[in-house]
Amino acid sequence: MRPVVAVFGSSRAVPGSKTYDLAFALGKLVGELGLDLATGGYGGAMEAASRGAREAGALVLGVTAPAVFPERAGPNPFVELELPSPSLLSRIERLLDLAAAYVALPGGIGTLAEIVAAWNRAYVDRAAGRPARPLAVHAGWRSLLRPALEIGEEALGLLRFFEEASELEDFLKSVRQ
Repeated sequence: MRPVVAVFGSSRAVPGSKTYDLAFALGKLVGELGLDLATGGYGGAMEAASRGAREAGALVLGVTAPAVFPERAGPNPFVELELPSPSLLSRIERLLDLAAAYVALPGGIGTLAEIVAAWNRAYVDRAAGRPARPLAVHAGWRSLLRPALEIGEEALGLLRFFEEASELEDFLKSVRQ
């Protein structure tokens, strides 16, 4: 399997919205650069990224949580391999384990939880002398992810902020190496 990029984002993004279009463009870029994609597997930005990646030839993994979301009818139609998890925390952990890098789009509390988990893993890895997996975060999160309490500039240095998918080409190319 090629390196995997995990994309976190809103389940509420609708076709034609800025977030949906951004997710589609990101997924397409992931596939065009010879990478595979993992998402939470459901709708919204997850579906848009999956669609873009699949259209560009990437393998699309969907890490779902059927017991948590019984009202959802399964993964979006662009997921090629569904990996069900029993809980939200195990779903996040699986996404982190699968991926060589992470990209966070606009979203809600679920996306924030994924950002914090990936950020914390990168922080712990760096502190232990291990390579930190790269994390790109949409600039819309910047006001929440700032120096406060015990979070300093050093921790913020682990985040790469972006606004458009095109800004992530070099970031994603580094994942292939």
